[in-house]
Amino acid sequence: VNLVGALMALAMLTIAARPADEGHAYGHSKAEYFASGVEGTLILIAAVSIGVAATQRLITPRPLEQIGLGVGVSAVASLVNLSVALVLLRASKRHNSITLEANAQHLMTDVWTSAGVIVGVGAVALTDWERLDPIAAFLVAGNIIWSGVRIVRKSVLGLMDTALPVEERDTIRKVLGPHIRSGVQCHALRTRQSGARRFVSFHVLVPGVWTVQRGHRLLENMEADIRLALPSVTVLTHLEPLNDPAALEDTSLDRGETPRIESPARHQRPPSDGDAILPTQ
Repeated sequence: VNLVGALMALAMLTIAARPADEGHAYGHSKAEYFASGVEGTLILIAAVSIGVAATQRLITPRPLEQIGLGVGVSAVASLVNLSVALVLLRASKRHNSITLEANAQHLMTDVWTSAGVIVGVGAVALTDWERLDPIAAFLVAGNIIWSGVRIVRKSVLGLMDTALPVEERDTIRKVLGPHIRSGVQCHALRTRQSGARRFVSFHVLVPGVWTVQRGHRLLENMEADIRLALPSVTVLTHLEPLNDPAALEDTSLDRGETPRIESPARHQRPPSDGDAILPTQ
């Protein structure tokens, strides 16, 4: 089971590391959620297996054999798995990788299982009450289920483009604060997490008399400050005139509801050869 989880993690991390291309303009980082989902499912399967075995031993207690050997092997295995899991957890925080986190939690299930074996076997050796072993196993299974559910839930939320944590959204607002001065506003802030990458978009409203260059310079500074505060973030901004009523209402996710704004007739002219015509998509 550990081998299957590790191979899945390796495959998905390889895919997630691929750069953006024409078919995947936002990159491949969401591939990590498939690996973490599989890891979470394997964790839940392990918990169920422990629960089933514990139920059988609770109904039909059996005397434990070679207690010393069992405790020794479990202790060694637990230390090895714990060491690897801690390394993976540190790496997952450093690289903001849910795949590494899930793989570490998978190894931690082995640690908890070994700890349960040691506690259960030790309790039976001290009390001669054989049902203490399956009771300890139930406690271990419950803890493992909690870990599995948390990983699966986090994977599902990632695939559903869940917003960044409240703390990170507050950081974005604090970064934008100094830029918000008389005549400048921001709205339609949207965020999402995609594996190790973050995406942030918002609209910036400036006085209509501003030049495009001045507005663009402001947006560049805003984006740079956000990237400085939140590593691995892609920032998309949209410049709008403050004195246009349509700009104040343009906060809907469904841009299809926004009517097309026609230019005044006096501003219309036939396109010249130098005009850039965007292809329809």
